[in-house]
Amino acid sequence: MPASESEVAPALLHEEDQQPGEEESADQALRNKTVLICDDDNRNIYALKKALSKEGMKVLVSQNGFECLDMLDLHKEVDIVLMDIMMPGMDGYETMQRIRKNDAFADLPIIALTAKAMKGDRQKCLGAGATDYISKPLKMDQLLSVMRVWLPLE
Repeated sequence: MPASESEVAPALLHEEDQQPGEEESADQALRNKTVLICDDDNRNIYALKKALSKEGMKVLVSQNGFECLDMLDLHKEVDIVLMDIMMPGMDGYETMQRIRKNDAFADLPIIALTAKAMKGDRQKCLGAGATDYISKPLKMDQLLSVMRVWLPLE
């Protein structure tokens, strides 16, 4: 297993150390929001699902770009998408481009997640339709912070 993949789950699960009361003020932007995780790695899905559910989010999962597009058609309530870039079939770039072709999703926040952080990746992700970009291994506090920026308070 590549090191970058094995580091994702442990990094996401360190939020257990959080002090009581800390999450109450911080997660209002996340509570009761629906997140669609698009990733082909079950370990990443498990870790993200566990951490985001703990924040009070409804979590939907797709394992490739085709499933992601289907899920968006079925679930208009999706508030934000976490998009893995390297997936078989339809990668994250093409999936984001297809999402952006639909006017209904013009303002849908999409956070690109990539393990291959190379020069130009951020710009390529933003050019394909990502709202923001985070490289793996993920730091949960960084991901939550970025998600709070893009999710409007109601």
